[in-house]
Amino acid sequence: MDKYAGIDVSLEVSHVCVVDSQGKILKEAKVASEPDALIDWFAYYGAPMARIGLEAGPLSQWLYAGMQTAGLAVELLETRHVRDAFKSMPVKTDRKDARGIAQLMRLGWFRPVHCKSLPAQEVRSLLAARKVLQTKRIDIEMSIRGLLRGYGLKVGPTTPRTFEGRVQELAAGHDTLSLIASALLKARAVLEQEFKGMEKRILAHAREDARVRRLMTTPGVGAIVSVTVVAGIDDPSRFKSSRSVGAHFGLTQKKYQSGETDITGRISKCGDEEVRTALYEAANVILTHRVKASSLKTWGMAIAERAGMKKAKVAVARKLSVILHRMLADGTEFIAAGRPQPNAANA
Repeated sequence: MDKYAGIDVSLEVSHVCVVDSQGKILKEAKVASEPDALIDWFAYYGAPMARIGLEAGPLSQWLYAGMQTAGLAVELLETRHVRDAFKSMPVKTDRKDARGIAQLMRLGWFRPVHCKSLPAQEVRSLLAARKVLQTKRIDIEMSIRGLLRGYGLKVGPTTPRTFEGRVQELAAGHDTLSLIASALLKARAVLEQEFKGMEKRILAHAREDARVRRLMTTPGVGAIVSVTVVAGIDDPSRFKSSRSVGAHFGLTQKKYQSGETDITGRISKCGDEEVRTALYEAANVILTHRVKASSLKTWGMAIAERAGMKKAKVAVARKLSVILHRMLADGTEFIAAGRPQPNAANA
């Protein structure tokens, strides 16, 4: 008789539940949230598992990789689907979550999530660190502006280079403000330096990665966008069709139909937010900046005239996701006419 397991992962301890093919609970336990501990527990249990469910989360990819390497039949589940399946539960506990995941594995009511490769995870970590440094630097700049504004001192429009001088000029002659501004500007300088270093490392990776350079042949798509998309897609073969990539990253409209009700809503915004944001920023550049003419821009401008610029940017972002995935899958470069062109190496 087949056996199925569900694991509800917490920071220190994970709850494990094993059920049989009839849904009867056979074993429950608390196990340390470590790959070796979980592997040893299933080995001690003795009976092989037909499927082991693991909800996607901060520790899940690490646990999934270790358990998969050990030969366990582990599946990574999409958090949104697990959450929706448990909405009817009046009492939510880690133990009940483990039971619910085990039942989902038994019934097959789940959608497996792609576990990113280690190189893709490393690139995503670099991008996340860059984003944190950039956000904190902006936060400090806004805090400085707010502090000075309380004294009637307005920084006004500045550039990254002129910001520090403008703040020092306004704070001059006021001992308390000068002290505060000096401390915050020093923190800003450190963040700026580390941000540039992180961006330099990402750009170096872009030069080394042939896939990133290939995507950069698309007008409006720069190094950061290309690196983000390549890391987000990771393995192009996991998508059966390029048309499904836009939906995966939340760029397609929600749909609700029941009886006489038929509602088409805004985009779903599900999936990887960083990739979705990068695609939208690239679409914004394509439609609002001077870039190399292409059928993509012509198509987007036609939508802008008909439905408005906002909808056009979303449409171009969705179209761009399809094009970039196809370029990765086929090893082709973008050409202005809209037909991918094979690389010399692939010819």
